Amino acid sequence: MSNIIRNRYLVTRKLGEGGMSDVYMATDTLLNREVAIKILRQELSVDPVNLLRFQREANAASKLNHPHIVEIFDVGEEDGRHYIVMEVVKGKTLKELIQQRGALDIKEAIFIMRQIISAVAHAHTNNIIHRDIKPQNILVKDDGSIKIADFGIAMAMDATQLTQVDSVMGSVHYMAPECARGEIASIQSDVYSLGIVFYELLSGHVPYAAEVSVQVALKHMQEDFPSIRSFNPSIPQSIENIIFKATAKSKSFRFESANDMLISLDEAMDRKNEKKLVFEKEVNLDSTQIYQKVEVKESKTSWWITLFVGILLSGLILFLGVEATSWFNREPVDNSVEVPNIVGMTFSEAREALEDVGLFLSTNVRYQLTDDVEFGKIISYTPGMNAKVEKGTAISVLISDGIYVVVGDYVGQTIDSVQEQLAGTRIMIRVEKEQSFEVPAGTIIRQELLMPNDKLDPRRQYEIKLVVSTFVEIITPSLIGLPIETAVGQLESQGVVVSLRKLSTEGLSDEELENIQYNVVIGMSVEPGTLYTQIEGRSLELTYYP
Repeated sequence: MSNIIRNRYLVTRKLGEGGMSDVYMATDTLLNREVAIKILRQELSVDPVNLLRFQREANAASKLNHPHIVEIFDVGEEDGRHYIVMEVVKGKTLKELIQQRGALDIKEAIFIMRQIISAVAHAHTNNIIHRDIKPQNILVKDDGSIKIADFGIAMAMDATQLTQVDSVMGSVHYMAPECARGEIASIQSDVYSLGIVFYELLSGHVPYAAEVSVQVALKHMQEDFPSIRSFNPSIPQSIENIIFKATAKSKSFRFESANDMLISLDEAMDRKNEKKLVFEKEVNLDSTQIYQKVEVKESKTSWWITLFVGILLSGLILFLGVEATSWFNREPVDNSVEVPNIVGMTFSEAREALEDVGLFLSTNVRYQLTDDVEFGKIISYTPGMNAKVEKGTAISVLISDGIYVVVGDYVGQTIDSVQEQLAGTRIMIRVEKEQSFEVPAGTIIRQELLMPNDKLDPRRQYEIKLVVSTFVEIITPSLIGLPIETAVGQLESQGVVVSLRKLSTEGLSDEELENIQYNVVIGMSVEPGTLYTQIEGRSLELTYYP
């Protein structure tokens, strides 16, 4: 493998290997930053299924822009090698953290889960189901923040399946029961995996263990989910209920979305006396139905407590009515700002200008060669100038990758002048000479390989073929005695300029006149058998009697 990709990414070392690809550390020489490059193995590039999975990862992750999802900077293909360029995350996997430390403190576990769930919710909003959420695919940075990686089997919600096997590719310890049965993954399948991860953070181990994967899958489908409070009674019931609801056997009883799970998690520590959430089965004539039941203990209250509670409720209703009136009469808070004009700025200049108004610049940058914008300057951006957006919105930019080298029309120009024009480019000139008596020597007759107005990447090597006219050179034939028209035609066909000198018969004797041959060559200005070079202003003279 070449150590430079796209004339931009300088590969420095190998970081690791995956099932389908190898990952390398590299330097983005354009932005002077470290990046990670995932490259699909050469032998898998010819397999349409593996290639589609790799392209699916690139397409899925490149649509997402979230602080807790590994950012994709660039995707492409060069010399048959498919690659994804992404940010470098320095730290460890969440699995490694759990193996090192065991069960985490509840506050730390909630802090991590908030980040994970918000990232998955963002993916769901963009119609992307991850399908392989597990601690091995979650990276923990040195500052404690997390990044979700590996969208290798992620799928758009409206996409078709690659294969039936592909639908159950996720790791079995985190796989929802319906996926273990071969059903297509859904938002609720990701929610189930989130519940398993939450349980593992709080306990230090997965909920179901067995010697073989099939046994683990059967436990997910058949066994009651273990109680986290049995492991640690200090964990609030509200937290256990979130895990129970996320990992319900029936999709219909789980959180409808990752965002609903996040809202419940944000409110969990305020729900002090929540009762344990229980799922029971009820059998009817046709099928087994599952319904949700919350255990509630009945309590007897005396009439005076009832009266007291009634008074309090009346006061509360009155208070809420006043507050509601006040709330609806308030002026809405405008949290939007106008996007400033950042065209022509550098990346750092644009970032500063956006931050001044509460926006930030996405590092998911696209690059494009241009006709007139110098390297590193912003060409366009989205949302555009004067657009009203919420504070905190990420602005995506298109940056100039440099100015095209435009190929000229060099026919008719001298080779010396064209070599001077192309001296500062990476266009190599291949000169071929061709004799011509119509075009002055040193003049370009035609160009090949690169044509006029072709636009070239200034960093790549190109070659142009220029055919240049040269002087006509011949070994002079013997033309004495040939008819003058024949001799002239023979010389002109070889590019020689011919001049004629007619001799006069005046003063010749009768005997001399009798021996004269008319209209035939009787003399040449160049001896036969010598090298004659046709240059401008020169001619080969033939002498004859007309």
